Parts: sequence; C-alpha cells; structure tokens
Amino acid sequence: MPAFSTIWLRLIVIVLLAFFLHACAAPPKMRLFRTEPARPERAIEQHAFSAAKGDQVMGRLAVVRVQDGDTLPDLARHFGLGHEEISAANPGMDVWAPQAGSRVLLPLMFVLPDSPRKGIVINLAAMRLFHYGGKNRAVLTYPVGIGEEGRSTPMGAMFVERKAVRPTWHVPASIRQDHQKRGDLLPAEVPPGPDNPLGEYALYLSRASYVIHGTNKPYSIGLRATNGCIRLYPEDVEKLYRAVPVKMSVHVVNQPYLVGWAGGMLYLEAHAPQEELNADYVKKKLYARLKDIEKKEARRLDWKRVEETVTQARGIPVPILEGDSGLEGMIAAAVEVQRPAQLAGQPRVPPFKAGAWYVRADETIGEVNARRLAAVLNHQGPQIPARVVQKENRYQVLAGPYPNKKAADEAARRIKSDLEIDGVIIGPAQSRELANAGNR
Repeated sequence: MPAFSTIWLRLIVIVLLAFFLHACAAPPKMRLFRTEPARPERAIEQHAFSAAKGDQVMGRLAVVRVQDGDTLPDLARHFGLGHEEISAANPGMDVWAPQAGSRVLLPLMFVLPDSPRKGIVINLAAMRLFHYGGKNRAVLTYPVGIGEEGRSTPMGAMFVERKAVRPTWHVPASIRQDHQKRGDLLPAEVPPGPDNPLGEYALYLSRASYVIHGTNKPYSIGLRATNGCIRLYPEDVEKLYRAVPVKMSVHVVNQPYLVGWAGGMLYLEAHAPQEELNADYVKKKLYARLKDIEKKEARRLDWKRVEETVTQARGIPVPILEGDSGLEGMIAAAVEVQRPAQLAGQPRVPPFKAGAWYVRADETIGEVNARRLAAVLNHQGPQIPARVVQKENRYQVLAGPYPNKKAADEAARRIKSDLEIDGVIIGPAQSRELANAGNR
C-alpha cells in the first residue's frame, strides 16, 4: 500500500474526479466599523433575493465559525453554496479539516449575469443557477455542478421539455465505455434509488441528452463533475422542480467577470475563466467595458483594485469605484450567523463496532492527514462511512462498519475505483483488538 504522503498528493486531483463516476434586498452602502460586537444572526437567506429596480447585485456576505469536525463542503451545503464558491472565498483554509473556531466567509452576495431576467439562467463560470419567477417576485438562486473538462455543459438558449420524478438513468454508450476502462461496469439502465446519479428529480432540456437534475453525490455541487448535465443538491432540485413549468426558457452563459450596480456602488465579481474561454480575450473585454463605464459615469475606478479582484478571482462582488471600501471593508461588514446545532446533510458516522468488518484505507503518523482522508470518504456519494482510530503512535482511516466480508469487499472496490487507494480488509478479530485499545 502506498505511503499516505504519496496518496494525498494524488487525492488533490483524484477526489474531484471521484464525484462524477456516475454520470432580499439589494446590498446597502456598507457600514465598515461596528461600535460594538453584533450578536450573530440565527439564520440568513440563502436562495431568495430581490434586487432593487435598476440594480444588478443581490444578497449579502456572512461569516460563520467552524466547529470541530466541520468541513467547508458541509458549510457550503447548509448555506446554499457550492464547493468552488466557498473554497475560493476562503483561500488557504483547509477544505477537509478547517481549524475549529475559524471564521468562514459565506459569499451569499451575487452579481446577476448579463442576460435577460427571464426563466432559468445558468452561469457556468460561477457554477450558479438563477430562476426568475416573474415581475415583483424574488430571484431564486442555487449552486450547481457542471460538465467536466472535455464534456462541457453546452451554452445557449433552450427550454424545459419535460419533467420526471424518480427518473431512470439511460446510460450513454460513451459513459459506459469510460467506466469499463476503469473496471467499473455500468448497466444500460440505472433505476431510481441511491445508485442513480440523477437523484429524485429531473428536468429534461430541449437540447438532447442534457438534464437539470438532482444527485447522489451532493458534495460534487460547485465542481466540474458531470458528463455535461447540470446537477443540484437534492433539497434544491426538489424546490426547482416544483417551481418550474414545462416550456420554461433556459439560457446557459459563461461569464467569469460580472459587473453590476447596487446602491450607487459599482461591483466586480470575478471567477477564474474556464478552459473553454480565451482568458486574455475575456479580460480585455472586461477592461474595455469598465473604461466605458468610467467615461459614461464620469467616476474614477480604482484600477489597482480591479486588477487585484481579477487576479484573486474569489467570486465575491467587490466595490471598484475610487474611495469605496474594497474587499476588506466588505468582509469587515459581513454579518455573523450562528452555526446551527446540525448542518443540513452533514454526513454522520456510525459508532465503532467491535467485531464488525472494516476497510483500512490508510495508516499514517499524521492525525490531520488521516482526518482529511476520512472526510473525503464520508463525502463520497453514496457515503463511505469512515473514521480515524489510533493504534499506538499511528492513525488508521477505517471505512465501516460492515456486517460481512462481502460488504467490506464492495467498499474496498469503491475506494479503489473512486480514489485509487488499495484498502486492506480488517476482520472481526482485528476490530475487537482496536476496540480494546480504546477506540470507540
């Protein structure tokens, strides 16, 4: 079995690939300094927002404190964000093992795409869907997973052709062939259930073979992790399914640089351009547009801040007029929200069971590395329950418990297929020995 250091380097790339193995008011001018600490708010709006007439920015920034055992994907799901959104907004923070007590920025503020406010608009660059329900109605927005590199989600105008509850996945031949090369044999059809990557709800688009659907891999939301379809968290796709009628228009765009006004302030929201775009060209177009705005409005832009925003690409709307507060002021003014007792959808790990079967995914001297790998396994779809146990001065990552060797063998196969890790089967006698050593 390879050393954990080698495995972890490969996991940086492989864990992302594992996810697709089956197919309120507009923000006011910011108050930058508080005279006294504000009490955390109990909740914050995540999906339904209103932008004032003429404004293109909605929502607000928030922060939440990490508790022991949290991951950034857990916080992202609970607060209506995607993987890339929360990671980019918090550069340098450990995705799978953030330090307890750390403040995580929740980028719940969005510049609307430069597109007609009608029907569904999906911005691939932001990996976010906007649903315009009609005049005087709030805009609903949800994070999405999109097509991986080489299987990009198509852009352009289309519409919802039909809808289905508990859909059957008819596996395209090309996908079956790809999985067969990895030793993962797929049937021609996958019925509804936990192994179906379409989840419980599907909206079939007029563009053949493309679907807006749920997922059995919720922690792939906010990643390029599909075969071209658009996937949502299970709880989000249910709401969208009920709100969207057949024939509703769907417009897919790819806009990494979003510019919009709100409350007299000009904002720039920047995302890293995807490989399908010419990065130099889209940046050149942005600068030309900003120069036109500067001339038309007779207001000077802070060009240094513009360049920093584009370079950092944190996906946060930043004021870019001279004299405005900038990103630091935005973060300082972010509202603190209470972390709930239980994060929605956060994986739960069953207690350690002496005498059960397990799969040892790895053994290492580093507890943090072991926690990271356990978190990765717990966030597979469906979940591979995993925990960290200590054996003398080393830490083992155990997946389980399983009632028999057959179930443990299947878990080991998934770990190998998803993460390219060769697991070791741990039998009942060995699990009793670990339990006697104090692991619970």
